Amino acid sequence: MKVAILSGSVYGTAEEVARHAAKMLGDAGFETFHNPRATLADIQAFEPQALLAVTSTTGMGELPDNLMPLYSTIRDQLPASFRDLPGAVIGLGDASYGDTFCGGGEQMSELFAELGVREVLPMLRLDASESVTPETDAEPWLGELVDALRG
Repeated sequence: MKVAILSGSVYGTAEEVARHAAKMLGDAGFETFHNPRATLADIQAFEPQALLAVTSTTGMGELPDNLMPLYSTIRDQLPASFRDLPGAVIGLGDASYGDTFCGGGEQMSELFAELGVREVLPMLRLDASESVTPETDAEPWLGELVDALRG
């Protein structure tokens, strides 16, 4: 199965989680595509059979700048090829920000719902105020994702 990983990061932490996810999925036998500067055309050329979004949150619960162009293009075009694909989201944030905690992840979850992507696992919320190793903290959830995608 081919899994496209969409990622957005402010300080690099979400990129590290996305790279770790790509490695774990690859080790499990999946073919992955991850490029933090990917365009919609890049992703469509890969012909994904599943989608994973990994994003931090910035400002008042917004997506990072490097993910905004891709997000906007996908939202404007709503590619039919993504309909019914299995998908999941990892959101990174800081719970001390209250209502905007993992807001970037929430936006990606909403976009996936608009696209008709089938959520195979509830969003993983990684809290920067509790974790210093989010890529390691994501491993149990990523294991569940591997099982869900195989099922």
